[in-house]
Amino acid sequence: MIELKNLSMSYPMRQERLQILTDVNLTITQGETVAIIGPSGSGKTTLLLLLAGLEQAESGEIKLINESLGTMDHDQLADLRRDHLGIVFQSFHLIPSLTALNNVSLPLEIAGQKDARLKARQMLNKVDLQERADHFPSQLSGGEQQRVAIARALVHSPKLVLADEPTGNLDLHTGDRITELLFTLNEESGSTMVMVTHDEQIAKRCQRVLRLHQGQLVEDEHHALPA
Repeated sequence: MIELKNLSMSYPMRQERLQILTDVNLTITQGETVAIIGPSGSGKTTLLLLLAGLEQAESGEIKLINESLGTMDHDQLADLRRDHLGIVFQSFHLIPSLTALNNVSLPLEIAGQKDARLKARQMLNKVDLQERADHFPSQLSGGEQQRVAIARALVHSPKLVLADEPTGNLDLHTGDRITELLFTLNEESGSTMVMVTHDEQIAKRCQRVLRLHQGQLVEDEHHALPA
């Protein structure tokens, strides 16, 4: 599902470059749940953006579903995200002028699916927001907005789910509910999931835990679930 070969990434500073990732190698198989943990500024979100094709690697190779991202143009990357990826952001990134239903149905409508709104309603039912379908994001709580975002990310049954600190903007109780929901829905769909988190308790729920430290990914055997 995911293969990284000698992946490196840095950003220009005033007089030098800030090295974020250095010769990272990684393989993730279909159906795995993987947590990436590490301190703020370690490059976790950068790695997720690279996996989503939203950033271009400085060097090395990223393969998703046997496709090399480095050989794809902007339109091909957009098609890959539309057809195979579901992305859950910490800040929700809902479209404020669209209702919850329209936010969830949007990926399906872009893909030209005729039953987009029906599938979106079914997905809102799964996240227990059927009564809020016609509400706009500004009328929803933070937890409700994140549930809409999860529904939008999973409505097209993606092969790969990328989650960037999905509970980072939520209180503890709401965050626990969102975590439970995300893992439950992902298990139902059989998707591969890569989750960036600073919360090691959430990370423990994944089958594998990878710690990002000084530009390198290290398998955290202490937190890995038994096979």
